[in-house]
Amino acid sequence: MSKVRKAVIPAAGFGTRFLPATKAMPKEMLPVVDKPTIQYIVEEAIASGIEEILIITGKNKRAIEDHFDHSVELELELEKKGKTELLELVNSISDMVDIHYIRQKEAKGLGHAIYCAKTFVGDEPFAVLLGDDIVYTEDTPCLKQMINCYDDYETSVLGVQTVKQEDVSKYGIVDGKQLADNVYSVNGLVEKPAMEEAPSNVAILGRYIINPAIFDILKDTEPGKGGEIQLTDALKELALQEDMVAYDFEGKRYDVGDKLGFLEATVETALRRDDLREDFLTYLEKIVEKETVQNIK
Repeated sequence: MSKVRKAVIPAAGFGTRFLPATKAMPKEMLPVVDKPTIQYIVEEAIASGIEEILIITGKNKRAIEDHFDHSVELELELEKKGKTELLELVNSISDMVDIHYIRQKEAKGLGHAIYCAKTFVGDEPFAVLLGDDIVYTEDTPCLKQMINCYDDYETSVLGVQTVKQEDVSKYGIVDGKQLADNVYSVNGLVEKPAMEEAPSNVAILGRYIINPAIFDILKDTEPGKGGEIQLTDALKELALQEDMVAYDFEGKRYDVGDKLGFLEATVETALRRDDLREDFLTYLEKIVEKETVQNIK
C-alpha cells in the first residue's frame, strides 16, 4: 500500500467575498491573528507527515511564494538588530517543507485545479486541503486522522462532519451508511441539495485523500455548475468505480473564506494564545457589557 506523502493546496481563487482587501492581496495571506491562513494549513499537512506540498496558484498570488521563501534583506536586518527570536521564526517558515507551485492559468474550477497537480502527484494517493478551511485540534491533526483512516481502508477518504439539517444546502452531502465510529461508506454525493432532498447531514468539509484514478476521470469531466469543472462530480464517478469512505474528523473547523468564519477563527485563536488571552478576554468582556447596556436602553 502506498503511503500518503504529498498534499495539494488549491489557492487560485479570487477571494471576492473579501474585497476590497483581496484586490491586491491573496485571500490565503489574510492573517488570523499574526499568521496567514495558508500557513495554518501547511502546518497541519506537515504535522500529519506530509513530505511534499504543491500549492496551486493564480494571478496576483506571488505573495504566497514570497512568504514561504527566504527574505534575505529581512533576515539580515533582524540579525543586525539582534532580534534572534524573530529571526528564528522567519527562518522556520522558509525551512518548513518542500513546497512546489504551479499556476492555474484559467479559472475553470476546483476539479481543474486538482487536475493541474497530475504530474506532481504521479501514481500515488494524495491529500487535498482547501485553503478556506482551518481545522483546530487539540491532539491529532485533522489530516493525520484521515491518513490513519486511509491506512485502515486503503481507499479514498472524504473529510466530513455532521451539520444542522437547515445547513445542508451549503455543502456537498454524502449518501451512504455508517460502517464504524466516525466512518461512512460513500454510495453517492449530492452537491448543495435542498434540505428536503438531502440524503443525510454528513457534509464534506475541505479535506480529502484521493487515489490517483481521479485524474483519468477529471480529464473527461464536463463543466458543471457555474461552467466550472467540479471536483464533486469527479468524486461521484470515482465512488462508482471503487470503494470510498467518509471520515467524520474531530476538531473545530473554521470557514475562513466567510467573513463570520474568519472572525470566529481570529477571536478563538487569540483566546488560545497565552500572550493574548487575558488582555483580549478583558477587552471582549467590556465590549459585550457595553453592547448589553446599550441594548437595554
